[in-house]
Amino acid sequence: MADAPLPAIRSLPSWLLGRAAARGRALVAEALAAEDMKMWHHVVLSAVHDLAPVAQADLGRSVGLDPKDLVGVLNDLQAAGLVVRAPDPRDRRKNAVSPTPAGTRRLRRCERVARDANDELLAPLSAAERDVFMALLIRISGTDG
Repeated sequence: MADAPLPAIRSLPSWLLGRAAARGRALVAEALAAEDMKMWHHVVLSAVHDLAPVAQADLGRSVGLDPKDLVGVLNDLQAAGLVVRAPDPRDRRKNAVSPTPAGTRRLRRCERVARDANDELLAPLSAAERDVFMALLIRISGTDG
């Protein structure tokens, strides 16, 4: 049997990380879809929950989403009854976003299915290997965890 094509590329950590990330995104996206949630909607709803009440501009910066894209996501979340926008108590010229009780309930379900999807992604690893893997990912990702 011949070697798999592209052996030089397939041996690069960046290629392998990309493949693992794509698989992880697909697993999480599928799990979120079962909860009627898209990936960016989940990210924004989670940030709103953590930061509320949060000005839209601050929210966009916190998740790294372009303002016009953020508006679309917030419109969808508000239409679904998951967030509300109201004048920012710190600056009434701005809108602040907060989760609704339904938004908090949906977020909890989405967090659970996203964790389950990540457990499926990491299933080949032991608990100790997962801990090491996560620590290494944090180190090379440039995040602080």
